Amino acid sequence: MNTNTILTVENVSKTFSAKSGPVEALRDVSFAVEKNELCVLLGPSGCGKSTLLNIVAGLEYPSAGRMLLDGVEVHGPGRERGMVFQGYTSFPWLTVLQNVEYGMKLNGVPKAERRERASHYVDLVHLGKFRNAYPKTLSGGMKQRVAIARTLANAPEILLMDEPFGALDAETRWHMQEMLLEILDTTHTTILLVTHDIQEAIFLADRIVFLSSHPGRLKTILDLKFKQGKRPNSKEELIQMEGYLDCEQQIVALMRSEAGIND
Repeated sequence: MNTNTILTVENVSKTFSAKSGPVEALRDVSFAVEKNELCVLLGPSGCGKSTLLNIVAGLEYPSAGRMLLDGVEVHGPGRERGMVFQGYTSFPWLTVLQNVEYGMKLNGVPKAERRERASHYVDLVHLGKFRNAYPKTLSGGMKQRVAIARTLANAPEILLMDEPFGALDAETRWHMQEMLLEILDTTHTTILLVTHDIQEAIFLADRIVFLSSHPGRLKTILDLKFKQGKRPNSKEELIQMEGYLDCEQQIVALMRSEAGIND
């Protein structure tokens, strides 16, 4: 195993039971995620992206194959994997700071330490002025920032994100994308993120794992070489990069091919 590899997905398949018969969601998917990488799972609707992420999180079990985190096989949920969902998950009766502290409190982190760590991550997601506010007073983007701060405060080895910005308006969404890259450069966190948005995938990803249509299989891995190992600071910077349009056209062609639009 590459010493820089943090997550290994080996020949993972998943079949669900249904009244009409078995439903195959994933078939023989293999790839690896490197430390400090932002890896995006992309593919047509129904290709099993979220199912695969849930298997990594330990919320689902593979029908075949396995997941290894730092060389240790994944069996069920664990603190070393933090999950951010599309829906807002803050507790309405707790303030922003208290929400961010909550997981650490459950894990037995001493009060002074968890308050210090919570304050750090609240500031990191630009919510310092709202640390004593309750979720009902926050916008959707701010609520999602609380979820990100709470997850990061528990110091996971890998952050799993399931369409975390999918419910946001376009302007808030690209602000959140830029903030996520800023956080990544500050914390050096490893991220595996699911999205259905092509531009979001290109903007955020160091690499894109593209899955085929149902059942989800590994179609290709895109290394985004046009970025030359650099993460853009803004959407404007991304769009001006030589090779961006070619990358977008390549992914659109993959989407059309998997959807059968050109058949």
